[in-house]
Amino acid sequence: MSGVESWAWWLAAAVLLCAPVVHTALIEFVMFRIGAGAAALAAGLGGGVVLQFVVFLATTVALLLFVRPIAKRQGRAGSGVRHGIDALKGAEAVVLERVDEHDGRIKLKGEVWSARALAVGQVFEPGERVSVAEIDGATAVVL
Repeated sequence: MSGVESWAWWLAAAVLLCAPVVHTALIEFVMFRIGAGAAALAAGLGGGVVLQFVVFLATTVALLLFVRPIAKRQGRAGSGVRHGIDALKGAEAVVLERVDEHDGRIKLKGEVWSARALAVGQVFEPGERVSVAEIDGATAVVL
């Protein structure tokens, strides 16, 4: 097998490793892709088949050992961001219309929401600040 053919095969392997990355978002496939790219470079520079496999394995293993843990930590660090309803829980709001256990209106994050008090008998008057305990459908339950 000539050097040109070897690098073409490695390059094809690198391209084929794109598909799992797109469908699964597993970073490990990116590392295999980079390893295949390094092996293609070794083949293009005239390295033998054994050297190509050594370069592929060394590059992939190094990336898996050193880069993967860092990437995993970064992925977990970003997961602390709350979205949607979860982002509204614990938020502060201003009472616009009297809020009791049945109904009322608040201004929450710039939007007017229907609201009701969490505790029976609890009443909030206009202008008071309340905290959102939970979201029940389109109603904020406040305390």
